[in-house]
Parts: sequence; C-alpha cells; structure tokens
Amino acid sequence: MPEHLLNPNKWIDLYADYLFNYTISRVNDREMAQDLVQETFLAGLKSMKNYKGEASERTWLISILKRKIIDHYRKINSNKGKAEVRITSNNESETEGDWLEEHVADPFDKTAEDTMQNTELGEAILNCLSKLPEKQAIVFRMKTIEGVETEDICNELNITASNLWVIIHRARTAMALCLKENWF
Repeated sequence: MPEHLLNPNKWIDLYADYLFNYTISRVNDREMAQDLVQETFLAGLKSMKNYKGEASERTWLISILKRKIIDHYRKINSNKGKAEVRITSNNESETEGDWLEEHVADPFDKTAEDTMQNTELGEAILNCLSKLPEKQAIVFRMKTIEGVETEDICNELNITASNLWVIIHRARTAMALCLKENWF
C-alpha cells in the first residue's frame, strides 16, 4: 500500500483498542471513550482527502482523537464553544507544539475567538510545562506532546516503563492543576 493511502476497512481491527485505551486514560468514562473513538473514525473518513502521508495512519488518527478529547473537555468545562487547540506535531520539521490542522480540520472553520483561545491555551500549556520538574517536563513533552513510544523514551532516558508511567502520572496531575488554576 503506498504511504499516502489510508485503509479505513482495517481501522477498527488495527487501531480501535489502542485508541480506546488512549481515550479511557484521559476521559475516565467508558461510554464517552467509545463515543470519542467512533467520532474519530468518522472524522477520519470525512478528512481522508486531507491525509498527505506525512505521518503514519495511526499517528494521524491519534491527532484527530486528541482534538476530539480536547473538544469534549471544552464542551463540559466552558461555554467557549468548539475552539480548536494546537497541541501536537507529528512532523519533526514543524514547530514543536503545532497542531497539524491541514491534516484533520477544515481551515475555513475558524473564528477570531478560536484563534485567540488557541493562543491563550498554548501559552498556558507552555507556562505550566515550564513549572514542572525537568525530568517530568521532558517525559511529558516526549510522551504526550511528541507521541514518542514508551520503549524509546525509556531507552533514551535510561528509565523503566513503570518509572515512566509514574513520572507521566505526576506530570499530568500537575499540568491539570496548573491549567485549572491558570487557564479555565
């Protein structure tokens, strides 16, 4: 299969479990996690023409899912609407932290308020990230923002997988508290 082609007929078999596990760890609600994964597959089908093959199929679906999770929290935590968030880059040549909207979103579906909220949230995330202890910040950035595989992080930082998950848990808890205090 050429690199730039998607195969949605295999998405459920190949990615449903991974996407569900990724989601349940972030929303802690089984039904909502299932809904978000379904919405991700639907959005992927609708956005297939935007896929350029610059990321793997799984990475592309995860970027859509991250957007769905963020939208979910935006809906329940604010009356600000469906502002889009810049959080992930899966291309090393892109600026770290940029959302790859050209892969998954309609670039004409933005308002000035959405852009302003993107900037505010991005600044809040960077501010909170800078307050973490160095090792937590590095691990959080690698795993959550850059999407580096667990094994690669463990090898690079010379830590065990269980240590990595403790660090990630602490970093996520600290980030959530910081964002709650400084952004929501």
